[in-house]
Amino acid sequence: MLQVARLAPTLLQGAGELAAGFLRQQINPDGGARDKSGKSDLYYTVFALEGLIALREDPPFDLVGPYLERFGDGDGLDFVHLTCLARCWAAFGRDALDRDRARRLGARIAEGGNGSVYHRFLKVGALEDLGEQPAAGDPIVPSEDGSFGGTTPTTAGAVTLLQHLGAEVPPAAVEWLLARAKPEGGFLAAPDAPIPDLLSTATALHALTAAKASIGALRDPMLNFIDTLWTGRGFCGNWTEEAPDCEYTYYGLLSLGHLSLT
Repeated sequence: MLQVARLAPTLLQGAGELAAGFLRQQINPDGGARDKSGKSDLYYTVFALEGLIALREDPPFDLVGPYLERFGDGDGLDFVHLTCLARCWAAFGRDALDRDRARRLGARIAEGGNGSVYHRFLKVGALEDLGEQPAAGDPIVPSEDGSFGGTTPTTAGAVTLLQHLGAEVPPAAVEWLLARAKPEGGFLAAPDAPIPDLLSTATALHALTAAKASIGALRDPMLNFIDTLWTGRGFCGNWTEEAPDCEYTYYGLLSLGHLSLT
């Protein structure tokens, strides 16, 4: 994902500096990035770091490093935040975390998760970030309608994971994702979702590109949709939100990265 997001400045042009400035402002004095309430959170720190890297900016590693050190090998963290800790350290480079601590963190991640597609997606990425080889899991099987779990982000995660693992991607899953695209732009999170959102749009574009589906016809309406979520600093998640955050700003970059290739 990060490699594609690095292509976003091609379309952002001068706005890239504004986005980078926004992401820097989201990092609190303690080194963690702000969640929606303003508190430091590993989840949002991932997006701040990777967003800055995507914009070809150097993150403030000297400030973020001590924040990550507070979490040690992840003891006490839930599964999602364990994987976020691994992803944050990966932004520093493969050798930033000593091997003993990396192994302990990797063991916690390998043993954790609830087996859902989302957790399996996170697990594979985090273990690879730590230089570990994920174990083969149970087959990932779609629902009768072709989706995984009935939502765009979950189906996109499954398609991306299957492609990454070299497994066959069900054509019905690709068709289900394409059907979530709105003609005027954006992807719906589910068939009955009232409006499109940026998370669904970014993950769908990423999965469809991985599956080698044609998205060229979607380019202009998707660009128009993404533009409606740009605040002049960062991106909001959908039309009902007024404040941008790290997560959706990163998903805006990921979306633009894919659209720059069409």
